[in-house]
Amino acid sequence: MNAVRCTKGGVFLHDGKLYKQAPVPADEAREQTIAYQILSAHHQKGKDSLFHIRFDALVSHDITYVGIIQSARASGMKEFPVPYALTNCHNSLCAVGGTINEDDHVFGLSAAKKYGGIYVPANQSVIHSYAREELSGCGKMILGSDSHTRYGALGTMGVGEGGPELVKQLLKNTYDVPKPEVVLVYLDGKPRHGIGPHDVAIALVGATFKDGFVKNKVLEFAGPGVSELPIDFRNGIDVMTTETTCLSSIWVTDAETERFYQTHKRPQEYKELKSGDWAYYDSLIEIDLDRMESMIALPFHPSNAYTIHEFLERADELLAGVEQEAAENFKKAKLNLREKIAPDGSVQADQGIIAGCSGGMYDSISEAAAILEGGSTGNGYFSLSVYPTSVPVSLALTKDGTTASLLSSGAVIKPSFCGPCFGAGDVPANNALSLRHTTRNFPNREGAKPGEGQLACVALMDARSIAATAKNGGKITAATDVEYTYQPHPYVFDDSVYKKRVYYGFGHAIPETELILGPNITDWPEQHPLSENLLLEMAAVLHDPVTTTDELIPSGETSSYRSNPLRLSEFALSRRAPDYVPRSKAVRDLETARLRGERPALLLEKLNRFGKGAELAENTQFGSCLFANKPGDGSAREQAASCQKVLGGLANICYEYATKRYRSNCINWGILPFTIDPDVRFELEPGDLLFLPGIRRAVQTGQQTVAARYCKADGATGELTLRLPPLTDEETEILLSGCLMNYYKFQSL
Repeated sequence: MNAVRCTKGGVFLHDGKLYKQAPVPADEAREQTIAYQILSAHHQKGKDSLFHIRFDALVSHDITYVGIIQSARASGMKEFPVPYALTNCHNSLCAVGGTINEDDHVFGLSAAKKYGGIYVPANQSVIHSYAREELSGCGKMILGSDSHTRYGALGTMGVGEGGPELVKQLLKNTYDVPKPEVVLVYLDGKPRHGIGPHDVAIALVGATFKDGFVKNKVLEFAGPGVSELPIDFRNGIDVMTTETTCLSSIWVTDAETERFYQTHKRPQEYKELKSGDWAYYDSLIEIDLDRMESMIALPFHPSNAYTIHEFLERADELLAGVEQEAAENFKKAKLNLREKIAPDGSVQADQGIIAGCSGGMYDSISEAAAILEGGSTGNGYFSLSVYPTSVPVSLALTKDGTTASLLSSGAVIKPSFCGPCFGAGDVPANNALSLRHTTRNFPNREGAKPGEGQLACVALMDARSIAATAKNGGKITAATDVEYTYQPHPYVFDDSVYKKRVYYGFGHAIPETELILGPNITDWPEQHPLSENLLLEMAAVLHDPVTTTDELIPSGETSSYRSNPLRLSEFALSRRAPDYVPRSKAVRDLETARLRGERPALLLEKLNRFGKGAELAENTQFGSCLFANKPGDGSAREQAASCQKVLGGLANICYEYATKRYRSNCINWGILPFTIDPDVRFELEPGDLLFLPGIRRAVQTGQQTVAARYCKADGATGELTLRLPPLTDEETEILLSGCLMNYYKFQSL
């Protein structure tokens, strides 16, 4: 791990060298970073502490675009104002839910025709591969409804956010974000034989995630080591910056970047990007590529990073730790990974997967084939599946013989699909250990259902080490430990299949087109403005260090219901707090009755604990509340918040939000994003009540502290100070309106 060094405190970059002092002020020199050059060029208005950004293009996949388009059209959208690509790479199996998945695809094509969008049919490309190939450009910005929206290695700043932020762009509004700090990632040296992009990425995530070193900041990659990396290698590192919790990323551009755009028949999109004469960075990460080793990220997070050699030396200890974590979090499931340790100290894996926007790129698959050349994956439990990231990549691998080589070794070639990255493809057996060159290894990302006693595990590794492992019969092996010859092939991009299958409708909207709405595609249920007072009932209290979006709304089998808010909400916290849904629905039912003018005895009984219940019922909204220490790590999916709101959730309370995008999702869905001070112990339990008098006024006037009174189930009472960190004017109005859709609806009245 010494290959990555993090240094707090500012640093200047001048003529390729690092300095602690400079002849210009830091604030002025920060404007010389590539990041600020691009952000400033996209800034639309005002000189406050925020950037107000309009993006050059948007991207969504088939478990997010239906809700986004439904929200935008309900808010008055008539036409897509920028290129908007609708890819079909998440629900492309069409294997569950009856006609549901393909109904979404049909809707997507009809929407692309009606509003002037780009429609990429199933299995043509994963979302980020298409954006790299067709939408990126030096100096551009792309917003995607997927957390791994990262194209910095191509000179394009990508940001992954929840669907409502794309709705704002579709309505020609701005993405408002505090002016971020910029972190210099200074690369030096050259990777040795066998080292791949996932090795560097895992080491970077391991060095930065746990202490939030780059949280909500922009990573800017520079240094002499950049020129030693092929473009696929750079893309492979870049896409994983999401797992550091940074806001975005950007790289210097050079002849290698220019060659990418020439290869992809868009040479006009290249321009040189470099920092100004003196550029200031708020902190520094140095990566010595010479010292990089083959890496593994153990379950259950990409930051659980070790060199493969260290892992094998400490396998019993480290796997025991994974088993203990599983036992603490998944009571019904039994995990025994230590049984995979052989008497000779080797560790046997059950599966290898090379897939998606991180692993399925041409160079990684090509070098994996070279490692496997003449070998065999064997006829035991171990299997190897390879998913090229797009049809053009698959075509190139087929034409140069790579596909034939992999097939002859026993690997299986599968179509472009994101499934292995979120639990919908190549789901392993119970208690299996899957090695994946994909982006995440959170619990359930492999498709297991711990609540039903099923649990498998994913460890992240680079495609090269996965291939070395496959050649060694499934025994985990570092690619640096095997001998092989690899002669890189020049990549030939053939876009003929895109021309034959992709619908290019930008600038050619056909307004009279009827949207095709299958029976699972439903409108969002009615939401209501924030009332004068607020009564909250705790529906779930989670004290885990971090709560991921996969726990808030599971991935995998829920994907089929992303177009149906009510059905999808039934899965909320199902794998972590099974009582959350029934508790929230009981609260929602009482609030629904109150809105009808009824005064249920149970609601009055709860309100009576804080005053005269009958009077409070006139102006007190009743909703459920979630507490978690640090919620929202992982996916950008808005459903992590919208499902709470559909169930009647009105507030989150935490010590801090894991990502900006989850907090933004909460605000856009009218969920109050409270925090509490780190030294306060949260002692409320599910069923306890919190009363927030005058909450609407507090939000209106920008109060940053809210005095809440609580009443526990045993009758104990007290006060709790909630924090509401500064909100933008728009965020304030969204919360007062009850959600983003209401905000736009009320503007049009």
